[in-house]
Amino acid sequence: MSTIRDVAKLATVSTATVSRVLNNDTTYKITDKTRERVWQAVTQLNYKLTSSPKRQAGAKDDSTSQTTIKIGCVLSVTKNKYNDPYFMSILSGIEERLLHTGHSIAFIRTGPELDDKKILFNTFNESITGLIIMESLKSETYEYLRNQVPHIVGIDTERGEIDNVGYDHYNVASLAVNHLIEKGHTNIGFIGGSAASSNLKESRRYRGYYSSMHAAGLSVNPDWVINCFWDEDICTEIVNHLCQTNNLPTAFFVASDLMAMAALNNLYNNEISVPDKVAVIGLSNIEVSKYSNPPLTTIDVPTNEIGIVAVDLLLDRINRNSMLPKKVILPTRLIERSST
Repeated sequence: MSTIRDVAKLATVSTATVSRVLNNDTTYKITDKTRERVWQAVTQLNYKLTSSPKRQAGAKDDSTSQTTIKIGCVLSVTKNKYNDPYFMSILSGIEERLLHTGHSIAFIRTGPELDDKKILFNTFNESITGLIIMESLKSETYEYLRNQVPHIVGIDTERGEIDNVGYDHYNVASLAVNHLIEKGHTNIGFIGGSAASSNLKESRRYRGYYSSMHAAGLSVNPDWVINCFWDEDICTEIVNHLCQTNNLPTAFFVASDLMAMAALNNLYNNEISVPDKVAVIGLSNIEVSKYSNPPLTTIDVPTNEIGIVAVDLLLDRINRNSMLPKKVILPTRLIERSST
């Protein structure tokens, strides 16, 4: 186990400086660069604060400490913490299942929050039994969590060494594109998102879109492939530009209902009739999609059930199931409404 001296050595500071950083002591001035080196060393060494003898003795007296299950959750978000109905529905399923089994969520963090080393350290300095993550996370953060938390379940992550539950991203894109082709469309655009550090064309939903277009002998116009970074304002701005320059496809597959509704609103503001001039199909079937103008054709993703299954997988691991990592793919279905 790493000691405070190990952290100090790696960060090239004194043990006193390490202690001040970890305890947020503002009595002495410490530069941001020094703080960053300390937190970097803490995460690299998987350092944890040593409990005092009094605290350790108290833990021995607590007969329930050995059996307490503490479960956390890492949300996938863009701008705000609780603004995406898709992930909120998954979270609802998680909370519902935990409550049913006599447990609860001990804490909720987001990927951007855990990029802050201080938040990361303070969140996981205490013993955590299990964790459900809704995104792959940065490699350094993920490896730190793997060393701190014995049981982790992912929701649609690319991490093959842990259990995962989700849906087939490639298949839903093919389903959406083929639906549009059956409606007679040959000029089909794609609206999706990616992290700033990743390429949209590497996403499984884009690959499903591209392959389905290619299989049907249709070309992909790069002007109609939009990376909105899951930001409704960016989606609105780009769709508005296409409307203003009269450079629109006859249909869009949008890899998120929220982005699809932003596109619908912009088409309406530009007096582009949907679906007569441009058809739109979304993905996820969030509750409000049926109330858009016009009601949004979409692909239903069983978000609540994803949360439930994630909890079941996690509790199974906590109960010492040591089989190889599982990948659970839940079924999806087309919901046809008026936008196509």
